[in-house]
Amino acid sequence: MPETLAIAALNASSPVTRFTRQDLARILRLPARQIASWQRSGLMHVAESYTFEDLSHLRRLREICAARISPRNIRNSVSAMQKLVGTLNPLREASPVPRGSRLVFRHSGALVDPQTHQLVFDFELAGKIPSQMVATRKPDAEHVSRIAQQAQELFLKAVQKEEEPTTVTEAAGLYREVLRIQPKHAASSINLGTILYNQREFEEAEQRYRYATEVDPFYALAFFDLGNVLDELQRLPEAIVAYQRAIALVPEYADAHYNLALAYERQGQRRKALKYWQAYVRLDPVGPWATHARTQARRILATEKLSIVCRRGQKAG
Repeated sequence: MPETLAIAALNASSPVTRFTRQDLARILRLPARQIASWQRSGLMHVAESYTFEDLSHLRRLREICAARISPRNIRNSVSAMQKLVGTLNPLREASPVPRGSRLVFRHSGALVDPQTHQLVFDFELAGKIPSQMVATRKPDAEHVSRIAQQAQELFLKAVQKEEEPTTVTEAAGLYREVLRIQPKHAASSINLGTILYNQREFEEAEQRYRYATEVDPFYALAFFDLGNVLDELQRLPEAIVAYQRAIALVPEYADAHYNLALAYERQGQRRKALKYWQAYVRLDPVGPWATHARTQARRILATEKLSIVCRRGQKAG
């Protein structure tokens, strides 16, 4: 992915900051193909460059999809909300809340199901808050929102610091601060893990990646990175499980197919490796990695054919 990010100019005085789709994918630690898939589904517009609002929109969309709501159901809920209250983009202008297989929205102080045109009582939240505290819900919500905004600003500063080798240590400190104020910020845990991985602090990197998979079990990148560090620690069976989980979450995750094929080959399971070499070539057919994957697949196929011929010859004899 390109390393010349417009995010280097990201601050309060830079409202014209622009991002490429590759930039968005790297900042949010999403496969670029996932963003393309959402664009094909109509959940994200297609443009030559994107704004900070688009970045926030994608982050929110990732969180919604983590709740296992299909793109079709998200689109239906958004469309219904647009018709109901006239908002241009309900994902930005209202607060989407996963509920079952679709979204409801917090709007003007109420929880609304746009498809049934009914108000919804938030049983889950009410069950967690003592009755004497119900009157303080709005200030609490505002406080949570401020914390989330502060965490996001720190996260983006950390991403910026991570761009320069001389400020990587500062980036790690900022990621730790994000996790202090918002412990379930999976992206910060992943990015911190990557810094530790590059510093060859593999045990702590594993802890950060594994923690991210626990707080966000639908975050494919967390499982992919966990697989990488487990591979580095020579724990191949565990690495294979992590890569398999990443692929189960994002079947078009080409890099996970590639690394899983490598892991199977290192275990001597060439037939299993073949499946993932072939999958990688289908997903990413151009470039040196695709060439290597094709070569490996051909070698395995040739070896398997030779093995079959030999076995038949032994039987015949």
